[in-house]
Amino acid sequence: MHSTRFIGSLFFLFGLLAMLPAPIRAASAYELDRDGRIALQKLYAKNPKAIEVAYQSAAVLVFPTVVKGGFIFGAQGGDGVLISNGNTLGYYNTSAVSYGLQAGVQKYGYALFFMNHRAMDYLRRSNGWEVGVGPSFVVVDAGVARTLTTTTMKKDIYAFIFNQKGLMAGLGLQGAKITPYTPSE
Repeated sequence: MHSTRFIGSLFFLFGLLAMLPAPIRAASAYELDRDGRIALQKLYAKNPKAIEVAYQSAAVLVFPTVVKGGFIFGAQGGDGVLISNGNTLGYYNTSAVSYGLQAGVQKYGYALFFMNHRAMDYLRRSNGWEVGVGPSFVVVDAGVARTLTTTTMKKDIYAFIFNQKGLMAGLGLQGAKITPYTPSE
């Protein structure tokens, strides 16, 4: 009974992923840089609070496209670029797996604003960082954005989720693993 449900879940997941408009493939360094900067510009245009946070940050790690899909079992993944003062500092991959009541497929992007060098050093030293473990972290939603000012920014990392498309119950970054990544040139 359980193996039948598991196999059915896998077929459903692969079917949903097959319906995505663009093929999932590894992006080149040029594409990641371009897509990351475009994603940030769109985020800043739609969310003025992100601009305020960006001015105070030491760097931003932006994942322009993350794909999440699942039916009971779920997975998500995407590639991103770490940018500081207009310079690319490195490339990273985000991934997570989950189990539970879930169904659907979704694409979205997110940006992690590193507010100090201690948080950036943790990212570089850890050689694989699980979001929610390590530096203090806050997801900036509409409620947080209303009360966030340059004097109240006390966390190490602020996350903004953007460009959500598709249907998937629930979206969170807790538990996502971020690891260094070397894209093709």
